[in-house]
Amino acid sequence: MAKRIGPSLKDFTRRDFLASSVLTAALFIAALLLFPASHEPEGTGPQVTAQVPPR
Repeated sequence: MAKRIGPSLKDFTRRDFLASSVLTAALFIAALLLFPASHEPEGTGPQVTAQVPPR
């Protein structure tokens, strides 16, 4: 018979659930702070575009 490695779902307590929920929320908050969802460029200066001379 195969021996299980690590805790099973039976050992998952309410405290474990709350701790994992808090850590998941912290991970998402950190991701939002590091990678903001705004699509605006960071700089406030003028945008430069390359102009191709006509042929």
